[in-house]
Amino acid sequence: MSIWKRISDALSALTSGEPLSEIFDRLRTPPERSVAFTIAVIALSAKMAKADGQVTRDEVTAMREVFQIAREDEAGAARVFNLARRDVAGFEDYALRIRRMFENSDACLCDLMEGLFHIAMADGTYHPAENDFLAQVAEIFGLEEHDFRALRARFVPDAAPDPYTVLGVSPDTPVADIRKAWKQQVRDTHPDAMMARGVPQEMIRMAEKRMIDLNNAWEEITSLRGPEAA
Repeated sequence: MSIWKRISDALSALTSGEPLSEIFDRLRTPPERSVAFTIAVIALSAKMAKADGQVTRDEVTAMREVFQIAREDEAGAARVFNLARRDVAGFEDYALRIRRMFENSDACLCDLMEGLFHIAMADGTYHPAENDFLAQVAEIFGLEEHDFRALRARFVPDAAPDPYTVLGVSPDTPVADIRKAWKQQVRDTHPDAMMARGVPQEMIRMAEKRMIDLNNAWEEITSLRGPEAA
């Protein structure tokens, strides 16, 4: 059964007038977590679009890229998006419920934030309202400041990505610890590890970009540190 059929079934289980946010208190265990993860990214994207006041064709295209949405499944994705946009509940309520759903899984919450950053940057502009929205969501998720900065450095081209920020370390971190952080993030980016924590298979292609960013950052640091990093 495709994830979009499972999403449709989950939405059908909502009673008349029940808000979409109720989904996040019900889908806590595999394989339902991957359904909840997909709904979470689409729903928060809808709230983010409301924050900056517009939904562009680029953002819709980006959502298709994140989830590899087939033409026949677009109606299901659009239904989630529209339910979230119309829901009177604020994004804070969504973010709190999502955090409870993925408690003790910061990696999964970072995966979710990555999808949001990809969609936010789809039109080539990082709106201040989007930055405020994403920073508040990250705070509600309980993510560390360096995690948010690492994501922003990878996606927002307002400056050349600092390799230390990308890996979530500082320039004065010992090389051995930087290598350890890089290797751990590479392991966490493996498709099997991502699927095990609830990321749907349809979103695994995002791991390709992350792996490139991580490896580029490590290579730049080894070049900067010279023999110390050998």
